[in-house]
Amino acid sequence: MKLSLIATVLLTTSLFSLNSSATTTEVLRISPQLEQQVINWRRDLHQHPELSNREFRTAKVVAAHLQQLGLTVQTGIAHTGVVAILDSGKPGPFLALRADMDALPVTEQTDVPFRSVAKGEYRGKEVGVMHACGHDLHVAMLMGAAEYLVEHQAQLTGKVMFIFQPAEEGAPAGEEGGAALMLKQGLFAAEKPEAIFGIHVWSAANTGVVQYRKGPLMASSDRFEIRVKGRQTHGSAPWGGVDPIVAAAQIINTVQTIVSRQINITRAPAVLSFGIIEGGVRNNIIPDEVYLEGTIRNFDMGIRQQIFGLLKQAAEASAAATGATAEVRIEEGYPVTLNDPKLTQRSLPILQQVAGQDKVQEGQLVTGAEDFSYYALEIPGLFVFLGITPEGQNPAKAPANHSPYFYADEKALKTGTEMFINWVLAYND
Repeated sequence: MKLSLIATVLLTTSLFSLNSSATTTEVLRISPQLEQQVINWRRDLHQHPELSNREFRTAKVVAAHLQQLGLTVQTGIAHTGVVAILDSGKPGPFLALRADMDALPVTEQTDVPFRSVAKGEYRGKEVGVMHACGHDLHVAMLMGAAEYLVEHQAQLTGKVMFIFQPAEEGAPAGEEGGAALMLKQGLFAAEKPEAIFGIHVWSAANTGVVQYRKGPLMASSDRFEIRVKGRQTHGSAPWGGVDPIVAAAQIINTVQTIVSRQINITRAPAVLSFGIIEGGVRNNIIPDEVYLEGTIRNFDMGIRQQIFGLLKQAAEASAAATGATAEVRIEEGYPVTLNDPKLTQRSLPILQQVAGQDKVQEGQLVTGAEDFSYYALEIPGLFVFLGITPEGQNPAKAPANHSPYFYADEKALKTGTEMFINWVLAYND
C-alpha cells in the first residue's frame, strides 16, 4: 500500500498535548483506505493461521510491511517474534505497543469466505488451525497503527516500539516462548519503554465496546500435579497395603478449604480446581499410586504464593494421615495481568474519545490469563478488551474466544487501530 493512501486526521475533541510545547491534540482517525487495508491484512492472516512458535509466514508478512515503512526490523526474537522501533528524532517518551500472532489447534466451523482450512501438528497429532482468539485482528490493527504513525511521525516525540509476539497461547511442550522468552532474550535490555499498551478482542462485548479495569484484570494461571503414593494390595484385604485412592479423596476435600477457609477473599478472588484424577487398573486391586492435576487462578501475587504453600502442606498432611505420601509439583504459568492505575486513569479520556464515552465500560475480573502480564511486571502497562460481537446480538450468547464458531465483526478493527494511534500521539501532556 502506498503511503498516499494512509489515514487522514479528523478534528474532534481535545485530549492530551502531542509534545511539551503544545496544549491540545485531536482524536486521530484512520482513512477508509487504511481501514480497508487493515481488514485485508486480517483476512489474509485469518486464512493462514499458525500455531505457537510456528508463526513463520505471519512473521514474514509483518516484517515485510515494517521494512516497507522504512523501519529497522528485528526478527527471530523468541523464535518468530518481530520488533521494530520508530524514532521521531525528538526528545519524548518511549512507548511500546504489542500484538500477539499465534493461532489455536481448533478446526474452524464458521462460514466466512476467508475461513481457515489450515492444518498443523499439536502434541504429535494433525489438527485444524484457527485464529479462534482474534490474534489475527491484533496483528492487523498494530500493522495499521505502525503505518499511520510512520506517515505522521512529524507529530511524534520520542520513540515507539512495535512488538509482534509469538506463542501467547503457550509454547509447545519442551519449548520456551512468548513474552517471557522475548524479555529473556533482551527485548527491554537496551532501553525500557516508559509504558506498554495492548488490546484483546472480546466476544463477550458488542462491537466497539471497550472494557478496562485498574489494577488486576486477568488472573494468574498455574498448573499443579500431585502424585499420591501408597502400597498396592488386593481389594479384599485393604489392611495389607496403603490406599492412595482414599488418600487422594482426602486431599481433594482438604484442598477445597484453602480458598473457602484459609484465603482472605476480600483482597482478591481465587480458584483452585482439580481437572484430572488417574489411578488403578482393576476393580479389585488397590493401586500403588494416584495422579491428580489441576489449576490455580488468582488476582494477587502475594496470595498466589500463599496458595502454593497451603496446597503443598494440605496434600502432604492429608496423605500422611492415611499412611500415604504426596509429591506436589507446581508449574507457575502466567502472572496476574495488572493495569497500572495511573496509566489507566491517564488513558481513560483517550478511550472515551476514540470509542465514544457510552462504549467505555469498567470490566469485570477475568479468570483467564494473558502473557502480556510479563511486560506489565517490568513497566507500567494497560491492557483492554475490545468487543467484536455485532450490534443486535447478545454477547452473552456469542461463541466465546477459542470456540470453532468464534466470529469477529471487522468494524472493531477501526476502533482498535485508532486506540493504538491515539495512545501514542496523546501520551505527552
